[in-house]
Amino acid sequence: MDTQSVDTLTKHEQILRYIESLKLGSRISVRKIAKNMEVSEGTAYRAIKEAENQGLVSTKERIGTVRVEKKLRQNIDKLTFAEVVNMVDGQVLGGSRGLHKTLHKFVIGAMEQDAMMRYIEAGSLLIVGNRNRAHICALEQGAGVLITGGFNTSTEVKVLADELELPIISSSYDTFTVASMINRAIYDRLIKKKIMLVEDILASGASLYALKANSTLKDWQRMSEDTGYSRFPVVDEWNRIIGVVTSKDMVGANSLQTVDKLMTRSPLTVTPQTSVASAAHMMVWEGIELLPVVDTNRKILGVLNRSDVLKAMQYIQKQPQNGETFEDLIWSGLEEVRDEKGSLQFHGVITPQMTNHLGTVSEGVLTTLMTQAAYRIVQEHKKGDLVMDNMSTYFLKPLQIDSKIEIRPTIIEVSRKFGKIDVEIYHAGTLVSKAMLTAQVI
Repeated sequence: MDTQSVDTLTKHEQILRYIESLKLGSRISVRKIAKNMEVSEGTAYRAIKEAENQGLVSTKERIGTVRVEKKLRQNIDKLTFAEVVNMVDGQVLGGSRGLHKTLHKFVIGAMEQDAMMRYIEAGSLLIVGNRNRAHICALEQGAGVLITGGFNTSTEVKVLADELELPIISSSYDTFTVASMINRAIYDRLIKKKIMLVEDILASGASLYALKANSTLKDWQRMSEDTGYSRFPVVDEWNRIIGVVTSKDMVGANSLQTVDKLMTRSPLTVTPQTSVASAAHMMVWEGIELLPVVDTNRKILGVLNRSDVLKAMQYIQKQPQNGETFEDLIWSGLEEVRDEKGSLQFHGVITPQMTNHLGTVSEGVLTTLMTQAAYRIVQEHKKGDLVMDNMSTYFLKPLQIDSKIEIRPTIIEVSRKFGKIDVEIYHAGTLVSKAMLTAQVI
């Protein structure tokens, strides 16, 4: 059983390397991979799925699986033609070998053709109806074409698209809807771009120090002296994480005792796609200093310690906002003010977007406002992030559209690790909502 697992893992990694070496645009199939690599179709299928998760290949209906360029997160706001097909529920009429290419500009063809051509250039996407001549001109300029309204195009255009490897896509949606869908997708990507992931701070090429299950106290002492660390992941013979060992675990241990008898088994782990904020919150909640980073097979890729995460969180706070979440939009209308005693308050107006179907403010919106006010007053006293432990809320009176509100947060207690905050919301001098929050401070 163990031998079979080793063979599978080894073949799995070989297939991934083989896929990575293929030319962009190459078509891939389970049967072809199985034959070329001399593995079972099940092994080939799992490896192709892993390659898709890593962004090495893309599977599209009626086209198959294609080797694509793995995009860097710095270029996350750039779309490929293949992603546009998915967004608009499109059908590829021609030029499928160019689906992996990225595009940087959209041109809506709601104008005369001569005027339209001034805006079209290589790497752009023309969004237009059933105007065959415009399709040809766009392809000749190096641009892809998205035909709205569910129309088809001529055989001449399809042949030209195949020759130039530039996609011709047809969508049943109208031009306005298509443009809105693509804009929404780019906006969502801008929000994702500002979210730092574990893979962004995991040092590539850095030395990974880990102990084996049969390592002894002497091995731990030697590694601790060499590295200056006292916490290490423990892996099996296939480099899969099985535990974590710290200096506390070694207290009173026999010098020949193996770490598998001393370690903490089944430790918490994260993947490269986990957000840094989630990793930080996990470390605070669980009170741990070391967090192993693993792939989908639980094979160790690296480790995070608390100092790595805290440095990243400090960096995040200094970065500009590239897109607004619902939380950002809810808070954007509030103004920071000071009362006569210099205490921090926030004034604003209840907008239609904050209300429910009855025209009164949503309880979820009020909760968000009070949480954000607590976060900001803690930030004034102590730089850091909050991990919410508990929140007791009281909704005393309903608030209508256009109501002017005052949010008054008060710090009851804040220490190096914990905080207690009281938040009150007033309208026309009357208390309408109140919350008591307890949180851990990162």
